[in-house]
Parts: sequence; structure tokens; C-alpha cells
Amino acid sequence: MKKILISALALFSLNTPLAFADEKPAEALLLQMNQASQQLNYEISYILIKKNSIEPLLYRHAIDEQQQLAHLVYLSGPVREVIRRGDEISYIEPGTDPFTIESSNMVAPTIPLLNSDVEQLSELYDFIKVGRAREAGVACQVLRVVPKDGLRYSYILWIDEKSKLPLRADLVDRDGEVLEQYRTISYSVNDKIAQILAGLNDVKLPQVLSLPKGEVKQSYWTVGWIPKGFEAKELNRYRMANTERMVESQMYTDGLFNFSIYVSPRDDHSLKGQIVRQGRRTLHTFVRDNAEISVVGDIPPATAKRIAQSVSFTKPSAESQEKVKP
Repeated sequence: MKKILISALALFSLNTPLAFADEKPAEALLLQMNQASQQLNYEISYILIKKNSIEPLLYRHAIDEQQQLAHLVYLSGPVREVIRRGDEISYIEPGTDPFTIESSNMVAPTIPLLNSDVEQLSELYDFIKVGRAREAGVACQVLRVVPKDGLRYSYILWIDEKSKLPLRADLVDRDGEVLEQYRTISYSVNDKIAQILAGLNDVKLPQVLSLPKGEVKQSYWTVGWIPKGFEAKELNRYRMANTERMVESQMYTDGLFNFSIYVSPRDDHSLKGQIVRQGRRTLHTFVRDNAEISVVGDIPPATAKRIAQSVSFTKPSAESQEKVKP
């Protein structure tokens, strides 16, 4: 009887890790993380580590009458803040007047995937559980967010087993090089944070800017290839202040990464073939058919080059010719 009991316990101990590994698949864990980051009252102190810099930040989040409140503060250098009240985001930076736009996402160095559509991303990325580790003094589940096509960057995430908040995120390229790290120093989940952030409702912030909609419906260029899942935003046309060149630009996003294509007439200042990567940001520029084409964004250099080289030109209409002349 004793031998049977020992065998049963040994069998259970061998099967237990597998059972727990299958209990919460990676996608379910990401959904829990996304839900926790949007519904809990918490604050996270973390650092953003790049190759040549370390930026300390403080992020607070709370729910106030079913409305999300958030406050991101840069802890070194000149005063810089980003404030969220529902669907209004206000930016306070030195050298520019504060402004507010209507949006549900901060354009700021928050820990990645806080407000991402996990189900949509699952069509483009594989979510893979790696194991357990310790970060910011607590046990975490570690998982990878890996592009299915190999044409964009990956993330490795450390998610607190108790609160389900993200405590670390490493941005990794295809060679395994870490381009950026978000690493939590300390954090707290506390309803008192909601009382603190409730004061944001009384802060006088700029009125929401009425952003003009793009008026450019058709251009003299088309892009022949972009990675699956990237959607085009509005096409814009504007004149550069320093060179008087007319530039057309279009941004693309897959919900996690962004890039933009810029097309303008070539001149003596045009860069005849250049590719630069600084951290996550890639710039690829070259000249074709008397036009300068640039791709700038959070994508690998090889992907940026392939996108830029797929741009082709059609004969512009008289109206386009007039508008595009430098």
C-alpha cells in the first residue's frame, strides 16, 4: 500500500507542472494583464533603458466613475507629464504650449500592451509562455510576443502572478538583441490612488484640439507591399518649413508597432540611399524617379527597406503636379 501511495504522489508531482502550464494559456494571461492594467487602481515606478540612456518614470492609473484616469510623470530633467481623463489625453512638455487631443492611448513610454487589443494581435503574433521568474521582488509569469511573419520586433513580458500587472518588458529584434527594457522598481495596488488621481478632474487643462481631417484623397504614389496586419491611416500633404518641399506622408499601425512613409520631390539635399537604426527606430531613405522616399518607424531595417522599395509612381494629375512642386 505504501509503495502504491509513493508511486501515486510521484506521478502527481511529475504531472503538476504540466497541468499548471496548460491551465492559463499565454493569450488568456495577456487578456488578464490587459484587463488588470485598465481596471485596477495602481502606481508603477519604472525605468526605460535604452542603449545610451535611462529614463525614470512614474505611472498612476485609477477608475473614477467608470472613467479611466492616468498620469505619467517623467522623473528627471524638465517637467514633462501626460494626463488621461477618459478619452482625453493632455500633454505638458517644455518649450511647447500644453495641448489636449481626443484619444484612448497615450503617446508616451508606458509599459507596452497596456491598452492593446489582444485578440486582434493574436492574428499577427504568437504568444508563448516561457516559464516563471522574479521581477520587482515578486513571482512573475514570463511570456513572449513573437511575430508570425518574422518581419517585426518581439516582446518578452514579465507579468505579476498576483495582480497580473506587467512589471517588465524587453523589446527584442530578430537576432535576440534587446533594444529597450521597461523595468519596474516598485509598484502598489491601492484604492487610495483613486483618491489621489480624482484630483485630476479639477485640474484646468487645455480644451480638446479639433484636428483637421486629411484632405488628400489620392496621391501620385502607391506602396506595393506592407507586412500583413498594418492598416493605413489618413494621407497628409504639407510643405516643409526649412526647404519649402511638399511632402506626403501616411502612417501605418498593426496595434503594437507603427511606421510612416514620406514621399517628396528630390532636391540637392536628398539622401541617396541611407539606412539607420537607433534603438527601435529605423530610418530608410533613397531616391527613385526624381522623388525621395523615406520609411521611418518601429520596424527592422530589412522590413523598412522592402516597404520603401515597393513604392511606385503613377502619372500625377495637373492638380497633384501643382501641389507637389517645391
